Amino acid sequence: MSRLASTIEAILYLKAQPLAVSEIAEFAGCDRNAVEEGLIELMEDYARRDSALEVVETPDGYTLQLREPFHHLVQTLIPADLGVGALRTLAAIALKGPLSQPDLIELRGSGAYQHVQELVELGFVKKRRQSDGRSYWLQVTDKFRQYFQLSQLPDLDSLTKP
Repeated sequence: MSRLASTIEAILYLKAQPLAVSEIAEFAGCDRNAVEEGLIELMEDYARRDSALEVVETPDGYTLQLREPFHHLVQTLIPADLGVGALRTLAAIALKGPLSQPDLIELRGSGAYQHVQELVELGFVKKRRQSDGRSYWLQVTDKFRQYFQLSQLPDLDSLTKP
């Protein structure tokens, strides 16, 4: 495997989230064409090795992830102990997110403050301060998608149409 392919592998591993080719190129200090060639080489290398990991292209970019046959290990080795309230709060964030914290509290009640803290600590939800600095935007993380084996969340409009 070339030095660039190894560098791309390290970048994808360390970032642990989908990255656009332009982002990878910036981190690797090279041009987009070189990154595209390095990604192809890396993907072929993982396919030949029959590894538990794979490099895939998602709508958000390229990512290093666990192959589907090994997803059961996530729940076995990294179990999440979530109560019903926290699960309902997580579902609200997943289906309506990014969601402002005040909107979540209005939807779920004041107990959601504790749920959000727990979900952030577990790595299922990330908070980012709103531009006015008073509250937070909440959204699910890649860890949430991997743990619950979701490649993408359904479109709410499609769920309500007959």
